[in-house]
Amino acid sequence: MEETERRLIIVSGLSGAGKTVVLNSLEDLSFYTIDNLPISLLSELISQFSKDDTDLPGLIAIGIDARNKKKYLDQLPEKIKSFLNKRVKIELIYIDANDEILTKRFSETRRKHPLSSDQMSLLDAIHKEREITLEISQVSDLHIDTSFMQLKELRDIVCERIARRKKSILSLQLISFGYKNGVPKDSDFIFDLRCLPNPYWEKFLRQYSGKDEPVIEFLLKQKSVTQMLSDLEIFFERWLPRFEMDNRSYLTIGFGCTGGHHRSVFIVEQLAKKFMREQRQVIIRHRDL
Repeated sequence: MEETERRLIIVSGLSGAGKTVVLNSLEDLSFYTIDNLPISLLSELISQFSKDDTDLPGLIAIGIDARNKKKYLDQLPEKIKSFLNKRVKIELIYIDANDEILTKRFSETRRKHPLSSDQMSLLDAIHKEREITLEISQVSDLHIDTSFMQLKELRDIVCERIARRKKSILSLQLISFGYKNGVPKDSDFIFDLRCLPNPYWEKFLRQYSGKDEPVIEFLLKQKSVTQMLSDLEIFFERWLPRFEMDNRSYLTIGFGCTGGHHRSVFIVEQLAKKFMREQRQVIIRHRDL
């Protein structure tokens, strides 16, 4: 087995956020999956995975949740770092969602939160789990917020962004969103485009989005828009190589306008075309379209 074939993905996050969907999707994509692995067994798994004569498959995904004690969860980042010099590529994925969405999901499915009890309400259990997994959330290679996602969209992200990511290639996700619906928590960068001319105030443009030609033509005629686009291109030309030199696997960039229909969509589409011409791996997500 070649070194480049060995890949271990650790999936953690909040209960009800979609960890099981991610693991099932990876299993469908030829990963050997193990859910609810005790962290005390992780070192032995990685050790076996690193051996030349291992019988383990080259692609493994494991799920780790808050049923582990907090002290073990806090040790997980250091445990991963201790294996960075091994031949195994380890990626930590954190699956998140807002409290309102998680409460709704548990109420609709009538499932019990693993931390809830007669002494702890559902919302308190969610808050407790968020506290327990905070350290993992902060150091994860990829943070996915599923609050506004459909199941198919999450599966597509797992397929295109995680499973099929080429070795040593930075996976870029560009997200358009509307500030009126909140800022995506999983973004590494956020760019506010509300300073640009808004096509919404042109009544004949309201029915279109930033992907449609009438809006594209309108925005390209605005000097401030072309200047913003040029400045963003210069910024990414300078800094994306730095992230690649730092061995980053994932980078999520959010672009927001008021409603998430016109300016943010336009900028995402234009930047995506540029990145694709440069042979970069790009995933587009229009959250509020």
